[in-house]
Amino acid sequence: MSNRVVHFEIQVDDMERAQKFYKEIFGWEYVDWSAVTGSPYAGVMTAPMDSKEPGINGGMLKRPAKTPAQEQGTNAYVCTVQVDNFDETAKKIETAGGIVAMPKYALGGMAWQGYFLDTEGNTFGLHQLDKNAK
Repeated sequence: MSNRVVHFEIQVDDMERAQKFYKEIFGWEYVDWSAVTGSPYAGVMTAPMDSKEPGINGGMLKRPAKTPAQEQGTNAYVCTVQVDNFDETAKKIETAGGIVAMPKYALGGMAWQGYFLDTEGNTFGLHQLDKNAK
């Protein structure tokens, strides 16, 4: 299955505080995926991996830029879309007016990942499964 949103990311200033917040409210659990990403990263498990419930799991990472000021607009989660071919989809994005926000990189032994800005300045991710990604 491709072209579905398969992952979300929450950028945070304080990982411990944010994890506590979402756990207390929604009961979310966390898995340390830092070894895969090469930087502090928590997998956000909104349900067990084998759950038949609709929905997706996500990730939590330190914010790479300043938070927009209050009343300055949307500050949102980043959704990632799984695709069959990262490079072909990236070309389509750029042809349609999107731009690269973070170039394609390997999630070692798992997938190719990258981020783009749409024509409205919104960030979204692309994810292509590939156990040979290095």
